[in-house]
Amino acid sequence: MKWLQVSIYTTSTGIEPVSGRLYNLGITGVEIEDAEDFFDFLENNRQSWDYVDEELVEHKKGETCVRAYVTDNASGQEMLCAIRASIEELREYDKDGQFGRLAVELDSMQEEDWANNWKKYFHPLEVGKRVRIEPEWERSDGDSERVIFRIDPGMTFGTGSHETTQLCIELLEDYITDGCTMLDLGCGSGILSIISLMLGAEHATAVDIDPNAVHIAYANAERNGVDKSRYTVISGNLIEDEKLCTSLCEKRCDVVAANIVADVIIAIAPMARKCVKEDGAFIVSGIIDDRINDVKKALGEAGFEITRVLQCGDWAAMACKVATLP
Repeated sequence: MKWLQVSIYTTSTGIEPVSGRLYNLGITGVEIEDAEDFFDFLENNRQSWDYVDEELVEHKKGETCVRAYVTDNASGQEMLCAIRASIEELREYDKDGQFGRLAVELDSMQEEDWANNWKKYFHPLEVGKRVRIEPEWERSDGDSERVIFRIDPGMTFGTGSHETTQLCIELLEDYITDGCTMLDLGCGSGILSIISLMLGAEHATAVDIDPNAVHIAYANAERNGVDKSRYTVISGNLIEDEKLCTSLCEKRCDVVAANIVADVIIAIAPMARKCVKEDGAFIVSGIIDDRINDVKKALGEAGFEITRVLQCGDWAAMACKVATLP
């Protein structure tokens, strides 16, 4: 099996938040090259030598780097998209630049022609009972009884091949009804909200912290014949932007979905409770298995009752309803 080495350049201060984000995505093993460790080691062990090669010292003056490895296949490419999106979100939070430039880089041989690499991995994928995801270059004849979502994979967002997205789609199939309204928190490429519209929702609102998500989601909606009058995409920070959160809560939707990571789900759960109708559903995904109990606890405290849990590999998704008061 071939692997891709992913290098994230940060600072010593940024090691923990960067590693934490990788951990929440399911990457539990990382390599850390901390520029400060080497010099601390020299300073604290001067009694062991009287000379250190200047070239070695110069080499170790580089940036701190957190490295991870993903498989060189469709699942790995999807994970790389998730890494890029999560680190971009971290950059948005790092107003003071404490975490360095937060650049995500691949081995140079793997980086070239990134977008076209998808074509050798990505093929039609049937999800759940009603959805089929197709790459733009491999269209079917349209005779399928499934809803066909077409996508042109790119560099920034996911395509539906990751387990977390598939679990979320399976739950959406059961909760999206004709004429309902839907809210997609952390929409990325817009796949969940657009598929909800194709399954019968009357209107969907999608939100993502990355401004690039707006034009990407609208492009995917157009590609799938979804009229813009039924779809609203917004860029904003769900944790910090109170005005945005207030406007979303005022709309109150039948179905609210969040395919993000455990920590963000925990943070936005109280806000999501205000966004979903009393008889509506809150669907969450992107939860690594050892964070399931943390998310369950946070959802309960926010006023939700978990009705279904789906798992695939190391990942879980949950469907919730508004808890009945005793």
